[in-house]
Amino acid sequence: MKLKIISGNANIELSKQIVQKLGVELSEAKVGHFSDGEIQVKIVDNVRGADCYIIQPTCSPVNENLMELLIVADALKRASAKRITAVMPYYGYGRQDRKAEPRVPITARLVANLLATSGITRVLTMDLHAGQIQGFFDIPVDHLYGTPVILSYFQEKREKDEKFKDIVIVSPDAGGVERARSFAKHFNADLAIVDKRRPRPNEAAIMNIIGEVKDKTCIILDDLVDTAGTLTKVAEAIKAKGAARVFATASHGVLSGSAKQKIQDSCIEELVITDSIPLKQNDGPNGKIAVLSIASILAEAIMRISNDESISALFL
Repeated sequence: MKLKIISGNANIELSKQIVQKLGVELSEAKVGHFSDGEIQVKIVDNVRGADCYIIQPTCSPVNENLMELLIVADALKRASAKRITAVMPYYGYGRQDRKAEPRVPITARLVANLLATSGITRVLTMDLHAGQIQGFFDIPVDHLYGTPVILSYFQEKREKDEKFKDIVIVSPDAGGVERARSFAKHFNADLAIVDKRRPRPNEAAIMNIIGEVKDKTCIILDDLVDTAGTLTKVAEAIKAKGAARVFATASHGVLSGSAKQKIQDSCIEELVITDSIPLKQNDGPNGKIAVLSIASILAEAIMRISNDESISALFL
């Protein structure tokens, strides 16, 4: 089958890096708007019988990027594409993955249904907010992790920086313990857990720290950073417990509102994220933020899927 890579407008730079590593060109597609704001799509290239991949994280503006993805998929389906894979480095609406209280939606399942209805036959995504979201799909889901590139970054830092020692990996909540434990195992580091309670959305009250952080270099590991309120409070809590240095890392840098300024003003020395979501250059200071590319991982996964090969080797 012919390999066709189509990029939405959400993260064009990442799409360009992916096709460069694949040794192909982006397929020509016009993704614009009618005068009233409706999304207008036209696939210029012939995609009949092709193996198509739409690269589109559903990051901010979430509704715009999600609708764009669905409409591009519908256009490909009606153009007789053989297979349509949505490459979603960041899966928007993934945080509402269960009924935690009465009369709330499960948007992670809703989006899964919308993707399948639009004609998408496979989803390639990275670091879902909860692993069980894969079970919401009736189509295949390949779930990758940004951990390998993040792990390599910190391993290199440990080799070059003599002060970067006595490492403790910190999970900011109980839900992230499995992720943190896996990272700590590969990094040969200790593990600490922050017990917190969230009185309101995007707010956290630090309650207790389980594990030894005194005189240690702490790396807070999470799947995403949104407002950075929780992250900075966790950093303050472990610093108050005697941590020598505090770093933070997450696969997805949502960084909404005043998140960048909060990080800049915090005790966090560096926040390490991936380019699953494009980093806005004009929305606060970027001085403490390091961005790692996941283009190689996604390109390798796309090639393996296209060739009907296993991608399990890409899992950490």
